[in-house]
Amino acid sequence: MIKSIVQEAKVITEEEEDAEILDWELDELQAWLNTLKSKRGSTGSPTGGELHWFSGFAVPFHQEGGGPVQLTAVAGSTCEEENNTDDAEQKEENSSSPVMDRNPSPPPEAADGLETEDVDAIGDTVYSKHWLFSTLTRLIHMVTDLSEENPEAQMKLSDDDEEDLCKVWDMAMDKDVARFLQEFKAADILLGVISKSRCPRLTEICVGILGNMACFPDTCVTLSQKEDLCAVLLLLLGDADPPTLLETSRLLLTCLSHKDVCSLWLQRIRQQTSVCPNLCFIMCSSTNTDLLEKVGDLVDKLFDLDEELMKSWITAKPHNKKGDESDTPLDLTSCLLEAVKQLRSEKLNGIEIYLHIFQLITTVEEGLENFAAPNGPGKALWDFVCDIVCEDLCQQNDLEVALHEQKSTLVQAFAVLQALYRCQDQWRSRADPSTDLIWIILRLCQHHSENTEGASDEQLQALFEIASEFLADLCIHIPKEAVLDLVNKGYLTAEICVAAATSLLPTYKTSFQHLQAALSEADPELADVMRTQFPD
Repeated sequence: MIKSIVQEAKVITEEEEDAEILDWELDELQAWLNTLKSKRGSTGSPTGGELHWFSGFAVPFHQEGGGPVQLTAVAGSTCEEENNTDDAEQKEENSSSPVMDRNPSPPPEAADGLETEDVDAIGDTVYSKHWLFSTLTRLIHMVTDLSEENPEAQMKLSDDDEEDLCKVWDMAMDKDVARFLQEFKAADILLGVISKSRCPRLTEICVGILGNMACFPDTCVTLSQKEDLCAVLLLLLGDADPPTLLETSRLLLTCLSHKDVCSLWLQRIRQQTSVCPNLCFIMCSSTNTDLLEKVGDLVDKLFDLDEELMKSWITAKPHNKKGDESDTPLDLTSCLLEAVKQLRSEKLNGIEIYLHIFQLITTVEEGLENFAAPNGPGKALWDFVCDIVCEDLCQQNDLEVALHEQKSTLVQAFAVLQALYRCQDQWRSRADPSTDLIWIILRLCQHHSENTEGASDEQLQALFEIASEFLADLCIHIPKEAVLDLVNKGYLTAEICVAAATSLLPTYKTSFQHLQAALSEADPELADVMRTQFPD
C-alpha cells in the first residue's frame, strides 16, 4: 500500500532511488557516529563490538500510557571512586591478593564526565546522541535488508526494534530532540523508510515521530517545506491502517494549526484531489472512534480556515465506497452523518466537533442547498440531532447538568436545527418538532429568565439567543394540536408561558401572536394569563 502511494506521488519512483537516499543518510549517520566515538573514547568489547560509555546520560524507556521514563545508565564510576579504586588495585598488587571482578573503568578522556556530556547530550537534555544515531542507523539497515531479501513480503518489527523506535517517538516531543532530528535530516530518513516500509506499525511510528517534531514552530516550518514528504503524507490518507491514518491526521492537523505554514498546506490540499474522497471513505466506513474524532478535527479545521475549500467539497461529485459493488454514492454530508452516528454510540463527547462542521456548512448557500434537496441528508440530520438533544443531552429533569456540561454542544445543535428547519420546504416529509424538543426550548427560556447570572457566561448567552430565535420560528407554524399536547403533558404551565413571552418580546412579536392564538384554542385560561401579563 505504501509503495503504491509513493509511486502515485511521483516522489520516489524507483527502488534504486530509495536505496540511494537511505545509503546517503546511512553514510552521514555513520560519519557522525565515528566522530562521537573518537571524542568519547569507545573501547573494543570482548565480543568484537563496542563498549559505549553513557556516564550519567539517561536513555528513554517507553511506558504504556505516558511519555519516556528517564533512567540514568552509568557504565562506570565517578572520578573520585575511580581514584580510590586505582589505589586499591595498587595495594592489591603489592599484597599479591587476588583481583576481584568489577566493571571496567571508563576511558580516561571521559573520566570526569564533563567532556562526555558536552559531546553526547542532545541540547539541554540527558538524551544520548550516540544512542539516537545508532537507532536510526539500525532502522535503515533493517528496512534495506528486509527489502532486499523479499521485496513483496510483509515486514514485522521485532520487539526490541519497536521498543527503541517508540523511545525515539517519545523523545521527539522534546524541543531540543526535535531540532536535533531536524538538523540531521531525520525527516529525509523517515521518508525513505516510509517509502520502503511494508510494515503498518513501522509506518505509524515514523509518521508519529514527524508529528511530534511538527509540534514546534521552527521544525514544523522545515518539515512543511519538504514537497516530497508533504505529498506522501497527503496520500497516506488513503492507507488502510487505522493507526497510521490517526497519526497522519494528527500531523496534518498540527501543521494546519501553525499560522506560518497553514496557507501552504491548504494550497496542497486543494491541489491533491484524493484528500476529500479519502476522508469521506474513512468517515463512512471506520468504526475506530479515535480516528473518527481526529478526522473530524481535521475537517473542521480545514472548513474553518478555507470557506472556498468547504464549498468545493460540498458540491463535489459524490464518491463511491471502495469495493462497494452497489455503486451507491456518498457525498460529504452523508459521510459526516455516518461518522457522528458511530461516535454517538461509543463516544458522545466527540459529536460536538461534527455538529460544528454541520453548523459551518449551513453558513454557505451551497450547504443549505444540499440540506434542502428532497433526496439530501437534511431530514436524516434533523432526526439525528433532535434525538441527540432530547435523549442524550437534555434528558428529563437534568437541564442544569446539561447546561453545565454540554452547553457548547447545545449551541452547535440548536444552530444546526434552526438552519435545517428553515430549509425543509422541499423535503418529502416535514420536520415537525416533537413536544419534547419544544419543551426543552421553553425550559431554556425559563432558565434564562430565572437566572440572571447567566448573562456573564458567553456560551449560555449564545445558547439563549439561538433558542429564542428558534422558538420564534417554531411559533410561526405551531399547530393547536401541538400546543394542546404540551398542555396535557404538563409542559406548558403559566410560568413557562410567561418565560416564553419574555423571550419573544419585543423582537419576535409576530411569533408571540401566533403562540397566543394557538394557546387560546388549546387552553383559554393560559391564554388569559399571557394577555394579562403582556397586553397588546
